Amino acid sequence: MAAVKPASAAPNRRRGDTRVALAFVAPAMLGYLVFLVWPTLRGVYLSFTSFDLLSEEKWTGLGNYRRLLNDPVFWDSLGVTLQYVVINIGVQTVAALLIAVLMHRLTRSTVVRGIVLAPYLVSNVVAGIVWLWILDTQLGVGNEVIEWLGFDRIAFFGDASWAIPTIALVNVWRHVGYTALLIFAGLQSISPTVYEAGRVDGASEWRMFRSITVPLLRPVLSLVLIITVVGSFQVFDTVSVTTDGKPANATNVLQLYVYDLAFDRLQFGYASAISVALMLVLTVITVMQYRLMRAGRSDLG
Repeated sequence: MAAVKPASAAPNRRRGDTRVALAFVAPAMLGYLVFLVWPTLRGVYLSFTSFDLLSEEKWTGLGNYRRLLNDPVFWDSLGVTLQYVVINIGVQTVAALLIAVLMHRLTRSTVVRGIVLAPYLVSNVVAGIVWLWILDTQLGVGNEVIEWLGFDRIAFFGDASWAIPTIALVNVWRHVGYTALLIFAGLQSISPTVYEAGRVDGASEWRMFRSITVPLLRPVLSLVLIITVVGSFQVFDTVSVTTDGKPANATNVLQLYVYDLAFDRLQFGYASAISVALMLVLTVITVMQYRLMRAGRSDLG
């Protein structure tokens, strides 16, 4: 006759599993608290102070936020950032969707996916430096080709009207493969029978894309847009290594302005206030995107 395990064995085993799970989660949780939660709380506190690293922080209440509202450089930087976001999001989303659909309909090759993802494996700094060389006005191979085609050379990073679009397209080049693979994963969840039914009804490829693919991809597209919008507002490294805010502040994005205030002028309180304001703006944008695109609901099934 088999021995009967005591009733307390199951609860003890569950407690043991819980301890093991907590042990595995603890390092990540510690890193989350130390490198994200604490700096965020510290930054919120500093936004209400005047702090320069050389003396104790002095409480100023809403003084930094009142200064922000009347700071023309802040509003100019916000406008530059919005210009970058619109170009980056528009081009990247359309290009990524097109690449994902082509991969889904024409090939499932892992080699092709690897080629598409390859630029994402390059850091923003390296990508910025490489494209700075390629598009250099005097020696860049890009301008050599433009001149060979019979056009005048273009100061891609030195002209105020070209600088932000160029930086945006450099980041599109780097991130579009990753975005395309996210959308491609969403396409995998759409049953082929849906497209077969569309063909039986006589729908064209464009009609199926508009009436089947895009609606069924809504949750994935919502996720992609939220990620890209948040990332676009935080652009810094590509701008820093290519133009550093020049010419004439034409590329002085918000993150570069925050960096200049904090580490060049030691105005950590005001820099923290701008960072907190940006965090609140991104939170509102994310919530609005989530609700307007009904990201939590899918048309599948």
